[in-house]
Amino acid sequence: MRMADQLQLTFVNFIKDSYIVVEGKQNADRFFIIRQGKVRISKEVEVVEEEGGNILGPGDFFGVVSSMSSHSHIETAQALTDVTVISVQKDQYGQLIQKNTSVAMKIILQFSRRMRYLDEALTRLTLKNNAEEDISHLFEVGEYYAKQNQYNQAYYAYHQYLKYCPQGSFVNTARERMMKIAPYATAVRLNFSTDEFNRTYPKDAMIFSEGEPGDELYIIQKGSVKIAKVVNNNEVLLAVLKAGDIFGEMALLEAKPRAAGAVAYEDCVLLVVNRANFERMISTQPQMIARLTTLLAERIWLIYKQLANTLLNDPLGRMYDAMLIQLEKRRVNIESTQPYVFDFGPKELINMVGLPPKEGEPVLRKLMENKMMQILKGKMYLVDISEAGKQTEYYRKMQKIEKSRLESAPW
Repeated sequence: MRMADQLQLTFVNFIKDSYIVVEGKQNADRFFIIRQGKVRISKEVEVVEEEGGNILGPGDFFGVVSSMSSHSHIETAQALTDVTVISVQKDQYGQLIQKNTSVAMKIILQFSRRMRYLDEALTRLTLKNNAEEDISHLFEVGEYYAKQNQYNQAYYAYHQYLKYCPQGSFVNTARERMMKIAPYATAVRLNFSTDEFNRTYPKDAMIFSEGEPGDELYIIQKGSVKIAKVVNNNEVLLAVLKAGDIFGEMALLEAKPRAAGAVAYEDCVLLVVNRANFERMISTQPQMIARLTTLLAERIWLIYKQLANTLLNDPLGRMYDAMLIQLEKRRVNIESTQPYVFDFGPKELINMVGLPPKEGEPVLRKLMENKMMQILKGKMYLVDISEAGKQTEYYRKMQKIEKSRLESAPW
């Protein structure tokens, strides 16, 4: 009660079976903390059940992803019993976490666990691979990048393999590889002082590799960073982050290995936050914690959209939907008839929908038969933004018709 009084928050009562939020509703400007009762969370596209189940009780949150990311609701919340919730408007979040650091940590840790769980589910569905990797995977990462002549990343991965697996099966091979490629690995940063909080990385330098331990998060001050992972001898692009973005937070918050690698996409300057500094930030820099919460919310929203993408049977439809998701992520008006250049190319588009190159290339050729699709300086280019939405809707509609036909068939 005291928290609500201090912040002038609102208690709201809902009777059993009533709807609190509805999936797809725009302008999600608030989230809810359950004070009493139980709430069921459901989605139109339920690819994986939430970790811990879809029934929430006192102390749990819902609606945070949509409100903090300023996107439409991604779930429906229905009261299973009579329910009392605390309604928190988005612009009250900074004050909330400043006065209640335990609430801030609970939200952030919940987000981090939720994102890792969903990311693992997405990896299994799209890449047919387990997202959890043994630390010896560092050697495989080095091998992949060495074969691609990307010696900066290869050298870094081999070095970390030797550091964390000194008795590993490939120690001698890793040392030999490092000696051979050392003259070509000109953008490698390995050792930093623990009190060096502003770090510079040249283009193509690996900041960290998937599989290695980590206890720092990074805030991009200048430049951009590519987030990717090596799966089945193929690099999958997950994101390109720019100034103001935060990454590496899951390893810091949960003390688990890095789920993906980070490479300087161009020369960049990073602000480094370790675990001790992070705990101080919660009470002293609520605006930074609010920013982190917003970024985590954005990523969770994106993963939900990507999970829904996996349910489209036609790979061409998935490509159009993948582009539509990226437009929505960037808050581009998807009904606009203006042109748009994406920050990824055809190879990355194939990766986004989880297709091996041999399967993805014919689909890509079919995509390029559409005159609204072009490649401009290696990047995917839409002549008319609205085309992505129109094509995605067409493929979704065709799938629904086919599903209805099969369900009504006499056999």
